[in-house]
Amino acid sequence: MSINNATPADWNRLRKQHPPLEIPKPSIDDQMKVYLDAAAEEFDGYDENGYALKVSREDWDAVNSPNHYNTGNVECIEAIEESMTPEAFRGYLKGNCMKYLWRYDYKGKPVEDLQKAQWYLARLLGEVVFDNEED
Repeated sequence: MSINNATPADWNRLRKQHPPLEIPKPSIDDQMKVYLDAAAEEFDGYDENGYALKVSREDWDAVNSPNHYNTGNVECIEAIEESMTPEAFRGYLKGNCMKYLWRYDYKGKPVEDLQKAQWYLARLLGEVVFDNEED
């Protein structure tokens, strides 16, 4: 048998013998750590607690897990994702990147807004990378 004359039954038999690899989707914290670590190498490095770009744990939590988005049993971002198609959710993430970049200079917390933009960008990048790996 060659690949050119394999039947559907041949392909089904091969799929059963060699199931596809399950690639776990990386957590947003893992995605953010990659981007913060890369930025840390380029700029000032790490603080005494090992946080990239001298980001405190409080600042990290304010960006990555704000209390006002974690009430109840479901985190807000997860509920939003479940309510949308994958394409719509990527648009939502892109819009939030743009929103935080647009206004970072006007609210009095430029670093936090830039970190939020980076969080949404990392999440968007993770969605795009993960979607491309499934193809």
